[in-house]
Amino acid sequence: MSDQGIKSKPTYSKIAGDKAARYQLLLVEGAGIPSEAMAEGGDPSAFETWTVAHASALPAAPMMDEAPGAVRPFRSTQHLLSALEERLDRETMGLRLYAIGTEPFLWDAFNIASAAGLSRQEMQFAHAGPKARRIYCVHCRTMMEGVTTSIVTCKGCGAALFVRDHFSKRLAAYMGVQVDAEAPGEVPQAEELYK
Repeated sequence: MSDQGIKSKPTYSKIAGDKAARYQLLLVEGAGIPSEAMAEGGDPSAFETWTVAHASALPAAPMMDEAPGAVRPFRSTQHLLSALEERLDRETMGLRLYAIGTEPFLWDAFNIASAAGLSRQEMQFAHAGPKARRIYCVHCRTMMEGVTTSIVTCKGCGAALFVRDHFSKRLAAYMGVQVDAEAPGEVPQAEELYK
């Protein structure tokens, strides 16, 4: 059960970079740059790269080494996104932002960058990693992370939700709507679709 063809469903491409950019910042939700996320001929040394190391102890490095080729590890995704907010608060025109990771990571970065004034044309995103979805229950406004099935029980209101392909950039989530609203109790078998 799927409702493919929804225009709001994001599409992604490989990171190519923008040679005309004054400065390029690459965010990676992982310890290294996945080669399959880079366009052919893409040069990682052209970017200042921020990675998520998922470690409490990080190697000693200057906290604000803002230079092409520099790699700055962060303890967690939240740590990186907080630093991104701070960085964009003081950034000037000409920055291009790139992100590689899961959809929630990409769209959290998109929302931070948009709030700071970057346009969609100043950003590029490449999906890497699990395809599990962040779901927003339209009935009780609960967010659920890591959903891999077509039907999921809402952790907030308990409704059986159909995971739609309709994606909200503002919420960085797919919409979940009650699957048995018109016929209570008639819940189809859940399919594993988003691994």
